[in-house]
Amino acid sequence: MLDQVAYACASRYASRYVVTLSVDQVMFRQPVHVGELVTLLAAVNHTGTSSMEVGIKVVAQEIRSHQQRHVNSCFFTMVAVDDERKPVPVPPLRPFTPDEKRRYAAALTRKALRQEFARRASPPPARDGNCRSLALVP
Repeated sequence: MLDQVAYACASRYASRYVVTLSVDQVMFRQPVHVGELVTLLAAVNHTGTSSMEVGIKVVAQEIRSHQQRHVNSCFFTMVAVDDERKPVPVPPLRPFTPDEKRRYAAALTRKALRQEFARRASPPPARDGNCRSLALVP
């Protein structure tokens, strides 16, 4: 359901087909109980050249009491594509309200953290062709 909601939000924003690039920070705060009504709220938080961060908030509601609980949040990066599935530009997001500005700033922080994680996770470049192997003995 989350991917479908991210797709609907991003494709509507971009007026294009989109593909999922990544799913980030899926935070399960509470369980959803059988019989509860589930509402998914989505918004584009930030745009790049062809990418969009879509934030999704999941709210569960107990049918009888109408009590609502925030049960899940996550962030998808979606990329707009053309008919050949090549990335295409999306309109820049212009946050206006305090909530839009807060989500935009948080998206920039998540983007920087993803880039830093990718930098740290990638192997260092080879210095030259004289690689030596090291045997580790338990």
